Amino acid sequence: MIFRPLHRLPDALAAILLGFLLTLGGAAQAQFRVDVSGIGLNQLPIAVSPFRGEDSAPQKIAAIVQADLERSGQFRPVDSGQAGLDELSRPDATVWRQKGADSLVLGSVTRLVDGRYDVRFRLWDVVRSQDLGGQSYAVTTADLRLAGHRIADFVYEKLTGDKGAFSTRIAYVTKQPQRYQLWVADSDGENAQSALSSPEPIISPAWSPNGSQLAYVSFESRKPVVYTHDVGSGKRRLIANFRGSNSAPAWSPDGNTLAVTLSRSGGSQLYAIAAGGGEPRRLAESTSIDTEPAFSADGKFIYFVSDRGGGPQIYRMPASGGSAERVTFTGGYNISPAVSPDGRWLAYISRVSGVFKLHVMDLAAGTASAITETTADESPSFAPNSRLIVYATQQQGREVLMTSTLDGKIKARLTGQSGNIREPDWGPFQK
Repeated sequence: MIFRPLHRLPDALAAILLGFLLTLGGAAQAQFRVDVSGIGLNQLPIAVSPFRGEDSAPQKIAAIVQADLERSGQFRPVDSGQAGLDELSRPDATVWRQKGADSLVLGSVTRLVDGRYDVRFRLWDVVRSQDLGGQSYAVTTADLRLAGHRIADFVYEKLTGDKGAFSTRIAYVTKQPQRYQLWVADSDGENAQSALSSPEPIISPAWSPNGSQLAYVSFESRKPVVYTHDVGSGKRRLIANFRGSNSAPAWSPDGNTLAVTLSRSGGSQLYAIAAGGGEPRRLAESTSIDTEPAFSADGKFIYFVSDRGGGPQIYRMPASGGSAERVTFTGGYNISPAVSPDGRWLAYISRVSGVFKLHVMDLAAGTASAITETTADESPSFAPNSRLIVYATQQQGREVLMTSTLDGKIKARLTGQSGNIREPDWGPFQK
């Protein structure tokens, strides 16, 4: 059982079935448009010069790098013009300081005789006239975008001290007429690849900790059933197909266990089941609806949604099961918990004055605040560096994906060329 915002579903019993029988429109294609909005404090001004030779390449590396950095909320782009420089150039720091830049990225893209591309770059601190290093990648055409994301990761970590998450992936679900699809895409929504296609609904994708698998719920058996899907090979394994509903899979941090919601005993309750399948173990004895489990970053606790207090609220219990403590106290309807990988933050959806908004809670302080202006937010998921959140919402009558900084000051809309998009989950760092 899954609690859903009431603008989608009228009651908990109909939550799974009704939500995905609604028409979502055409499927998302591989191309997304990224619109960044908002102004953050203490953004680092950076110029990313067009890479020499990129006009002859299928991807504009400099534009990918700049969009990544801007979307992070940590950087403010500075117009570089047509500088005509590359990674071997030594820039005139005075000129770039006059442009307002503190940092500068230079690079080149060269076609190799074997058809691959040699992508090189260098990062400069133009305030100190200091070379901060660079790298090179020999990549296929298909991996040009990944090279751009890796450059952005390098720049982000050098200048902020935090690991960049631009080269990670997201998963999401779309629907064509009579066709549901599970997609895997770059963190900016581009380069989407269909991982699974079905005439029946697909919901609740969840990345494994090592990024090799996705757990999800399929309705191809005319009821919700949990599978895991190997992203590389496309092979899948049946995990939970017990009597009643099988839903809401969540991976433990070690990847050995899935927490799932089963109604095999009548009501919706939380169970633990081995990642390879087997007999589930009930985690709590409750007469209430318990659902939407999410493991804490250290694996010691499971956050979940329960109506044991009268309305859906977020609770926490030991990962091995046992008694639960309530976590959310503000508002009468709080669902969809997601815990940041660094363990500091809880993202969730709260109904406020009849609309559904993304909230972020500081778990140590217990304080929470809404970080969106939209009214139909769903399915939050943290970036693996805990600095951004991806979520689904509605804008101008369409379902879209958004990313937001934790303070809500910088947002980016990832909008498909056609159709509606939902159920995002942000994957882990690639190992």
